[in-house]
Amino acid sequence: MPIQITPDLQENITNFEELFSDSEDIKKRKIKVGKNLESECYIAYIEVAISNVDWKDSAVGKLLEKLRTLPESQLAGYVRDNYYDISDAKPFETIEDAAQAMLTGDAIFFLDGYNKAIKIPDKGYPGRGVYETESEKVIRGSNEGFSESIKLNTALIRKRLRSPHVKVRETFVGRRTNTNVDLVYIKDLIHPEILEQIEKRLQEFEIDGALDSGIIEQLTERRKYSPFPQFQTTQRPDRAAMAILEGRIVLLSDNSPVALILPTTYNTFIQTSDDYYSRWEIASFTRVLRYVASFLAMVLPGLYLAVTNFHTQILPTDLLLSLAAARQGVPFPAMVEVLIMEVAFELLREAGVRLPGANGNTIGIVGGLIIGQAAVDANIVSPIVVIVVALTALCSFAVPNEEFATAFRILKFIFIFLCGSLGFFGFLVGLLTVLIHLSHLESFGIPYLAPFVGADLNGYQDERDTFLRLPLDFLKKRPVYTRQGARTRLKFGGEETRNREGK
Repeated sequence: MPIQITPDLQENITNFEELFSDSEDIKKRKIKVGKNLESECYIAYIEVAISNVDWKDSAVGKLLEKLRTLPESQLAGYVRDNYYDISDAKPFETIEDAAQAMLTGDAIFFLDGYNKAIKIPDKGYPGRGVYETESEKVIRGSNEGFSESIKLNTALIRKRLRSPHVKVRETFVGRRTNTNVDLVYIKDLIHPEILEQIEKRLQEFEIDGALDSGIIEQLTERRKYSPFPQFQTTQRPDRAAMAILEGRIVLLSDNSPVALILPTTYNTFIQTSDDYYSRWEIASFTRVLRYVASFLAMVLPGLYLAVTNFHTQILPTDLLLSLAAARQGVPFPAMVEVLIMEVAFELLREAGVRLPGANGNTIGIVGGLIIGQAAVDANIVSPIVVIVVALTALCSFAVPNEEFATAFRILKFIFIFLCGSLGFFGFLVGLLTVLIHLSHLESFGIPYLAPFVGADLNGYQDERDTFLRLPLDFLKKRPVYTRQGARTRLKFGGEETRNREGK
């Protein structure tokens, strides 16, 4: 049962310090206040979360300075009537709520004779500022990236969406971590049932701690065994703002620089921010390349095995003879040969990620060249397999979203076994299985293959932003994520009512 804060300061101190016994990083100070220094107040805070020891220029210091000029009889009334003059100050009626507020990085203030505790914000926990994102490079557009501070991340979105219709709904996840989670959206664009659904999913589980948005993503997904993610991730504030303008919801988690965007589709994973900052010709060209790359990253090694093991008749004679000559002296079957190189490359990729800084780039490039050349010279693999594996890796790197590219890296091995065992029939079986799975997959009620399926839900408008990104003049409607009646996003001067919703 929660412990109520009382006007008795010593009782409040006893109850508060009982929660934080054996916590040397929690600093507690009892200070004399009042004109005659006959009253006392109590301040508790986390050691590194307050600006300086003397508090001279902090909100805490200014409050104490004021309290030392007032008669003792006026202290409680002053705090009660004027605490809101401090930005983001908040009163609490229970010891537990006050303790939780302090753990967010603020100071907690108790005053003798006052039956509430006041949260006084200061600099908070140490953290990074705004840095350039490393995982989502763009040619044109903002280079700002999210940080580990949820307040800073929310501000970066507000910086781009300066509208009172942008709403931020806060909740907490984790029984022991009490991690702040914010849902950011535009109230008049979203489907309310989608917002209710994600809030319900956040309440369906109870876990000790959620230290990153990835934990929340896994616990709220419905198709947990699908290799395809049902949340889109981004570290770019402009990408998040763009998604919010489409009527989608962005989930921010404290201590995580990765935001989750929902709902999502196959098509949104292929899109990038600079698709809309660049001219439509180059945006369309690069998007087609990404679609082709996502397909080849999944099937290219398998197709090579199907052709060389079962369907050599479809190859020109000269090419067939060249492949046969290249494989002379290789002691392994073609499937084993491909698996050796694929596993070796995956090991190089993992090693490159784990090694710090320039060492990671060096091991990826030099290691790939040395191992590939040494394997060919030793007749362990043929040169054509090195080429196929390298092309497959390039295709996976061309997919903009890392989580989405991981799905193709996993499916690649399934296609290797199917095509290496059954030939082109195995390729068709695998491809049909993936398509059936994608057709059954959805993200918060939106088909995963939209707008290739369900295009009529938005009058076939979404098809203008798929394989090709038509000129912005043609993209007058928001996608299907937006509620009906709010899908017009672009109008030109002089347009008549025929351009309204549904026309």
